[in-house]
Amino acid sequence: MASDQATKRMEINRRKFIGHSLVGASLLSWIPQLVRAENTRDWDANTVRVERGDVILFQGDSITDHGRNRETADANNIDGLGRGYAMLASAHLLRQLPQLELQFLNRGVSGNKVHQLAERWEQDCLQLEPNVLSILIGVNDYWHTKTGGYAGTLQTYADDYRRLLDDTLTRLPKLKLIIGEPFAVNGIRAVTDDWYPDFDGYRQAAKDIASEYKAVFIPYQAIFDKASNQADRRYWTNDGVHTTLAGAQLMAEAWASVIR
Repeated sequence: MASDQATKRMEINRRKFIGHSLVGASLLSWIPQLVRAENTRDWDANTVRVERGDVILFQGDSITDHGRNRETADANNIDGLGRGYAMLASAHLLRQLPQLELQFLNRGVSGNKVHQLAERWEQDCLQLEPNVLSILIGVNDYWHTKTGGYAGTLQTYADDYRRLLDDTLTRLPKLKLIIGEPFAVNGIRAVTDDWYPDFDGYRQAAKDIASEYKAVFIPYQAIFDKASNQADRRYWTNDGVHTTLAGAQLMAEAWASVIR
């Protein structure tokens, strides 16, 4: 009798484990398909093929910065990569592709807008000579017009972004680009209805620029929108802009999905 009960418990636990595993797989399996669907060119062109020894640089604002130690400049340093999607994506690819000896760097700075990237670009990008450059920028270019007294406009954002990329590609013509979509989750602390529709223009500008510069586009807004149908929005972000650990993992999954 005891043996039969133990067997039944084992079977129940086995089924629960399989069920949870399948749920986890279903939650993640849609991310690469969504990324692929949101890109505007042939999918084979919308992947980044990395080669042995490539330097991969993450750039952006606090979402990329995510508490990194700015005194740590070495590649593949867990403190230097921060606690967000840049570290998680780097860790995943370093585990998956050890034979390539990839070099991951994070130079995101909290609070930055595009023009502030440009002010530090020589040291924090061009001198590093990355082979792959990932940029996520734009939420502050809008948010700070509401809370920080910033006078920039959507046109300022787009013009500054294009100027930054033009200057970068002049110096690094073989650079492979990944552009992340600025995103916000409405109804959580900092993000309210009055962000819209204005903020949507910044999202569209980033997508247009990605297409124009033949960059891979990461549709973070669509990813968070879909994830918010599967768990409460506060599960993914603390304030509508900055991610929880789960939200950072969502971003890392999407980012890593475009690397080949």
